[in-house]
Amino acid sequence: METKLNKIINRSVKIVLVLLFFLISLKVSAPEAKVLSVFASDPVNPYERLVNAIIRVESKGDTLAYNPIEKAAGAFQIRPIRLRDFNNRTGNSYTHSDCFKLKVSKEIFLYYANKIGYPNYELIAREWNGSGKTTIDYWNKVRLYL
Repeated sequence: METKLNKIINRSVKIVLVLLFFLISLKVSAPEAKVLSVFASDPVNPYERLVNAIIRVESKGDTLAYNPIEKAAGAFQIRPIRLRDFNNRTGNSYTHSDCFKLKVSKEIFLYYANKIGYPNYELIAREWNGSGKTTIDYWNKVRLYL
């Protein structure tokens, strides 16, 4: 004969075992963290290689380069006539001295590059240099740095 105490203990053990089984079946754990991570990427600049090549050919990277014969200034060797054309077309009022600022001269170059469009590096480079057969030699120099 089971004593009353044994019955209570057996019943309590059964209840504890059922509760443990229930908890284990629920896989009690911390909730999953569902996180979406978004990483900012660097913007794509399709002209960056060409920009660097043009700068190497024009000024060897010297933002203070100046050609007194052509009055060409800055890393891109921008002549006064090109600057006037750019200012007329865009409504800007950059001065010749502004061409020594890489940001400004790059803006001017990219304006003309975008007129022709990616990926035509050869035409962009040749038109930047001027016109005629000498632009072929210029393109060949630029191409070495691409």
